[in-house]
Amino acid sequence: MAKLVAVGVFMVIVAFSWNAASHEMTPTYFKMVPSHVDNVYRTKVNVYNRRNDIKYYEIGVFDADFNPIPFTSLYRIVKVDYLSEVNIDIYIRSDAVNKAVYICSKSKLRKNIKFLTAVASRICSKAK
Repeated sequence: MAKLVAVGVFMVIVAFSWNAASHEMTPTYFKMVPSHVDNVYRTKVNVYNRRNDIKYYEIGVFDADFNPIPFTSLYRIVKVDYLSEVNIDIYIRSDAVNKAVYICSKSKLRKNIKFLTAVASRICSKAK
């Protein structure tokens, strides 16, 4: 019984000390503000990449049921190098701004001969 407890404690310590790499997106709660164009609102999000196996992230805007909402950004898929950050401006028409609840970034998996990534990550910011 003591060996079983010792093995269990060891596995828990290993599990909590194992660094789980992912990406980050800030701010947690975004706020839409009027842009320099009439009837268009904008916000900024930052994507930080802590995954050395991923270089591209897809940006999306969604309503409360995760249905896509039309938006404009310089790029829908952005390149974010390992341990670097990219700032993204997102523009939404005034007739859709009240429907926008989530802005999400999703890692884009690439087929690679040397290394096969099996886990995609998706992180969302919520409207205030």
